[in-house]
Amino acid sequence: MRQTCSALITVGVLLAVVLMMPTRAQGQTEGEKLDLQANKRSISKWRDMRFGMFIHWGPVSLKGTEIGWSRGRQVPEEEYDQLYKRFNPVKFDADEWVQIAKDAGMKYLVITSKHHDGFCIWPSKYTDYDIGNTPFKRDILKELSNACKRHGLSFCTYHSICDWYHPDYPLGSPGGKSEKANPNMPRYYEYLKNQTREILKNYGPLGIMWFDGEWEQPWTREYGNELYAYLRGIQPSLIINNRVSKGRRGMAGTTEGANLNAGDYDTPEQRIGKFQNERPWETCMTICRQWAWKPNDEMKSLKQCIQTLVRVVGGDGNFLFNVGPMPDGRIEPRQVERLREMGAWLEKYGKTIYARRGGPFKPGPWGASTHWCNIIYVHVLNWPGETLRLPPISKEIRMSEVMTGGTVSVKQSEEGIEISVPEADRDEIDTIVVLRVMGPASEIPPCSLPSESLAAGKKAKASNVFQKNSHYGPAMALDDDDATRWATDSGTHEAWLEVDLGKAGTFDQVKINEAYGRVRKFELQYESGGEWVTFHEGRRIGERFSVKFKPVTARR
Repeated sequence: MRQTCSALITVGVLLAVVLMMPTRAQGQTEGEKLDLQANKRSISKWRDMRFGMFIHWGPVSLKGTEIGWSRGRQVPEEEYDQLYKRFNPVKFDADEWVQIAKDAGMKYLVITSKHHDGFCIWPSKYTDYDIGNTPFKRDILKELSNACKRHGLSFCTYHSICDWYHPDYPLGSPGGKSEKANPNMPRYYEYLKNQTREILKNYGPLGIMWFDGEWEQPWTREYGNELYAYLRGIQPSLIINNRVSKGRRGMAGTTEGANLNAGDYDTPEQRIGKFQNERPWETCMTICRQWAWKPNDEMKSLKQCIQTLVRVVGGDGNFLFNVGPMPDGRIEPRQVERLREMGAWLEKYGKTIYARRGGPFKPGPWGASTHWCNIIYVHVLNWPGETLRLPPISKEIRMSEVMTGGTVSVKQSEEGIEISVPEADRDEIDTIVVLRVMGPASEIPPCSLPSESLAAGKKAKASNVFQKNSHYGPAMALDDDDATRWATDSGTHEAWLEVDLGKAGTFDQVKINEAYGRVRKFELQYESGGEWVTFHEGRRIGERFSVKFKPVTARR
């Protein structure tokens, strides 16, 4: 968790992403270096798109449980593996899906060609466990690929490296925890190469081939880097994410050793990535809680959806937003309605999102910014008070206006920028203030104001740290970065975080950011005479929890 104070302590639980420019594995030939130009153009075009649709779908929709992960858990393997015999999504309409994506303002579409459960949604000549052997029989990839061409969207596929169904892949369900009787990883690797080549040849050119499942031990850096080069040799313009190799660092999506591990961009999952304008990145996130369709799943509000999109693009990333279609082939109507509401917002304000770069003001609790030419779009998502204070910039502000309507007062000095909008003119979701500056906004170095937290940068310790990994250590709760967090091991039901302010300080409010809304009960305590005294108790925390109380003076 993370803490901030003026007379305030803020505690937050979010994740970090370190992102850099597209990097290939070492040892490229001269020909491969030339191919980088096609790759570079593709990445530039893709970054301008900013918003895409992710689709997780397959026979598991008949059960309403999670794709892949529920095999051998909620659904016995024997039952799960026979679901395809009943899979008959007669209301599937590829043009309808693509039109929904267009209506949402999305520019590309990524569909699960094969998830960890091994089922293929195209008729592959390398397996019988595919759509061709269902009652439906139609080639979903072909229909979607053609529909994307007709409607002008970039068609992309997700493909799992691991395969808990295939006998040659060494690990099985549940969740890669079991071992196969007679695995043959080299033979499985050829199967993987054959299938991915088949997809490129039959349904390409693709915008992206989005890999997943690389974390399991049978997969190696050598396999990943070779597969990357192999597929780029078939389609030089192909974009491939960092999950093809072994550099991804957890769900934060950061690429460790980018010079050694193939992959063109980073992939933070179910969280907003950290500001990074060098290496491309893309947040993937679900519109509900589950990737595959689940009846009555909790859906994000329009405010959550828009503000997430703004924060992602303000951090210079892309946003891949997931829907899980129903077993009859339709995208759930309430999800369609939410997506179209996003599209309506983008119809008005998309000029602040598409083909815009993040910054120069780094995202913070207040919101985010994007820029283009000499224009800075300041997206104020949470007003901190009467006035928003931003750090100073080297360019003079020549004009200001409120794109969302109303009036604005902007004061610029060597100390910083003050922006005020009357409360009546503030938009509930996003107040967009436009600043025109002298000269290109891209020349302004990315900047942010330090928080007023008493706890920022202070020493901390915790009862448990996820896999003893320093990237999730207690210091990450207090580093003044919303994109990092303290995390505990899976299965932990009780934990504590202790902050040492260095000397006694007085505070009267606490703010906490929790990434996943899992906390069911918590206490806030201070140390007095060697004893811990509780000064606040609560149940749920969630995002941007805040509480005020009588002043407390303490060091820990």
